[in-house]
Amino acid sequence: MYVILVYDVEEKRVSKMLKLCRRYLNWIQNSVFEGEITETRLKQLIIEARNIIDESKDSIIIFNSRENKWLDKTIVGVEKMDIGNIV
Repeated sequence: MYVILVYDVEEKRVSKMLKLCRRYLNWIQNSVFEGEITETRLKQLIIEARNIIDESKDSIIIFNSRENKWLDKTIVGVEKMDIGNIV
């Protein structure tokens, strides 16, 4: 499946979330990641994220689709991470 993950966590937890999400997905902008991931790996990512965040203060939002081709992406301004060239 293809996912877009967005997180909003307190500053003291940002670096841990960044490192975690980079292990599973492609970083595209501050606190925003995207990429193909299996259901099993997504479940593992969520389990690990729950160990980092404070669910009473932080949030993670995951948008998913069967495939990237079902989403249109428009970028205005600078693209932080061009994943189009990744093989």
